[in-house]
Amino acid sequence: MEYKHVPVMLAEVLEYLRAEPGQNIIDCTMGGAGYTMAIAERINPGKVLAIDLDQLAIENAKKILAKNKIKNVIIVNDNFRNIKKIAEENMESAAENKFDGIVFDLGLSSAQLEDRTRGFSFKADAPLNMSFNQAGEISTEDIVNTWPEAELTRIIREYGEERFAHKIARKIIETRKTEEIKTTGQLIAIIKRSLPGFYLRKKGIHFATLTFQALRIATNEELVSLEEALANALKLLKKGGRIIVISYHSLEDRIVKQFFKKENIGCICPPRQPVCQCEHEASLKSVTRKVLIPTETEVEENPRARSAKMRVAEKL
Repeated sequence: MEYKHVPVMLAEVLEYLRAEPGQNIIDCTMGGAGYTMAIAERINPGKVLAIDLDQLAIENAKKILAKNKIKNVIIVNDNFRNIKKIAEENMESAAENKFDGIVFDLGLSSAQLEDRTRGFSFKADAPLNMSFNQAGEISTEDIVNTWPEAELTRIIREYGEERFAHKIARKIIETRKTEEIKTTGQLIAIIKRSLPGFYLRKKGIHFATLTFQALRIATNEELVSLEEALANALKLLKKGGRIIVISYHSLEDRIVKQFFKKENIGCICPPRQPVCQCEHEASLKSVTRKVLIPTETEVEENPRARSAKMRVAEKL
């Protein structure tokens, strides 16, 4: 299957990144190589360190870059939570405090959603995997068939913000007593049986969306990976370098917002503590006064951009 993905807010990313010839930049989520190629063309002879956990994305990106004769890209198949190690191993001369910009485009790519064999979508019956890494240690099938009810309830409630998390978790437990849950079709049927009629009839998002989101986040440890990646990315940026993050749901955006807020201030001791003991120093400043969103025109042309939120900060 051809790996297609339209980069979201590309013009804004290039504007705020301030990419110039000779710079070194990390694209933490290469995907369809949209950002990677545009940045590489602007910074040549500088280099783009492009990271992706999805092997299919890696293979496709190599073809796209070769076709367009882009040679200043180093591609690494890994989790961006390992960004510091990746930089040290692949661009030693540009490791700590040496990168001019770092970009994260979080969430699923169009290609991952449209590939009906991956288990990300509820539009087709597929193996219950949902792992960005095809050889991942854990699959969604493992989670729904082995995790206890309390833990299933927790992840569906916390990661999916699903109000009927307990009912869905309980129905999963009941079902797996008599059959192994192996496909997205089975899971959708279980979710449907768990929910009240008014909820199923609600217009807007599909009734299984929040549960699928929760299980995907748990399968890939997405939120923990993001927290680790942001902390390590900060160490790699040079003074004046910028970090750009595009998120697609409130959980991701909250992590980014809180990280930027924390790194925008000095002391983070409790207000009642009279003398600072944390020795924390501000390391970032926000570049935009408020979160950026796609233009109406972009959303019309690419509906999957509608929930995107972009935040930008600069290293002090």
